[in-house]
Amino acid sequence: MGIPNDDVVLIQLPKDPSEPTIVTVNCPDKPGLGCDLCRTLLEFGLSITRADFSTDGRWCYMVFWLVPSVSNSCEIDWESLKNRLVSMCPSCLVPFFSFSYQQGGDGNGSTTHSLIYLLKLCCLDRKGLLHDVTRILSELQFTIQRVKVMTTPDGRVMYLVFITDGMELLHTKERRDDTREHLISVLKNYCISCELQLAGPEYENLKALPSLPPTVAEELFTYELAGKEASSKELKSDMMTLKKATVTVDNLLSPAHTLLQIRCVDQKGLFYDILRTSKDFDFQIAYGRFSSSVKSYRSLDLFIRQANGNKIVDPKHLNAVCSRLQEEMLQPFRVIVVNRGPDTELLVANPVESSGKGRPRVFYDVTLALKMLGICIFLAEIGRHSTCDRQWEVYRFLLDDSHEFPLTSCQARNQLVDKVRRTLMGCIPCNSLLEPTDPNTTTTLTSGFEHVRKQRSRHFFELCKIAMRAICCSLFWLLGFLKAVYSSVVEHLTADQEVTGSNPVGPCFYIFLPSPSKLP
Repeated sequence: MGIPNDDVVLIQLPKDPSEPTIVTVNCPDKPGLGCDLCRTLLEFGLSITRADFSTDGRWCYMVFWLVPSVSNSCEIDWESLKNRLVSMCPSCLVPFFSFSYQQGGDGNGSTTHSLIYLLKLCCLDRKGLLHDVTRILSELQFTIQRVKVMTTPDGRVMYLVFITDGMELLHTKERRDDTREHLISVLKNYCISCELQLAGPEYENLKALPSLPPTVAEELFTYELAGKEASSKELKSDMMTLKKATVTVDNLLSPAHTLLQIRCVDQKGLFYDILRTSKDFDFQIAYGRFSSSVKSYRSLDLFIRQANGNKIVDPKHLNAVCSRLQEEMLQPFRVIVVNRGPDTELLVANPVESSGKGRPRVFYDVTLALKMLGICIFLAEIGRHSTCDRQWEVYRFLLDDSHEFPLTSCQARNQLVDKVRRTLMGCIPCNSLLEPTDPNTTTTLTSGFEHVRKQRSRHFFELCKIAMRAICCSLFWLLGFLKAVYSSVVEHLTADQEVTGSNPVGPCFYIFLPSPSKLP
């Protein structure tokens, strides 16, 4: 009884490799579902080129147009992706019985968490080895939770990697053996030993990083929209274009929702960052459209309301929302290079979701950038750091200096920061960027029609179309549920007739349902 899993998530592969893959999700709604799905898509190395989604608070309908990320070298396992997305969707029986917004993290009302395993890997050191290990783990659908990398004087490297399994099969001997065999076969003679076991108390000891010096913490976590960045944060001319964005708020178009119109330079994970911010503020998104990139710029329309169902009318609250959105669009990562005694340390930080989950593939992208620059990593750590208003995931890399890339040089440090930031954000060359109409970063709070008059007809039409689609889908699944109930009743009546020899009660009829593809 309920909706078959094959209909909850549909994946339409393109005929032409240059075209995007279309993923459709049609399931009961829950708070933060869009953010969770986008995080999974990022984890699989996919970029969202376009998206449409709508919900009435109980049922949601989302469509994503996806292409592989530029930095992704792994082949996409679409069947595994579908299984992961289905597992995140709430149970399809919930809307017909007792829907609750207090469901657990797995989307089915439970509070189960993935088990954490410890991978101990001892290898001979070489350039790019850490990224190769990270790439292998990504291909095997493992998520790195914590890592400790130590280099010994005799040229060996010890990796302590705490991972979770996206396939939830690491408790089986077959999955563990396959993982070890795959690592050894890829690393070949560089691999000395490989052990995989359930993590113990050592995982808790690595959760907190060694305390950062106050000056380093201030440089890393302080955000000033119009302030001048430190030398280690300097942006090149085309990266400065990223510091231009607009957020427009309108409370007149919809009687029940606040409209947010966002425009900024396209970058990897942009849709995830915006939905993560909405999740942190506990907003409900009734309708959203993430438009295709036009001359390297993105436009996003969101119809939102507070958790209590009201529009956002408090100016202070609106300013806080817009400021946070600007911060996430303009600086989703903090990247600095500092001195750690006589050595050079690279620090990368990104915000953690209110649910405690970090951003996927950050470690993958940073190690890729270091490998491309030919920089060896002497020590690496991942941990959490708390500031007054939020929690951060911090990546620390102690780097080896070399004649080819002298890290004592200010120019080399700026080049390192620029390369890491570009890899993380998937930035594009400056000659393909077109300046926005408004050259300054602005937040506009307006109560008039002048900013959105030309787009209101289009928004109203899209709202009507999405609402009709959601209603038709809900009716379709409700009819399916009723048909299943009726079939069960008829089966019991037939069984009673065979036992008692009495006539069946009432007439028999059937409900013929249309195919989901025929719905408007």
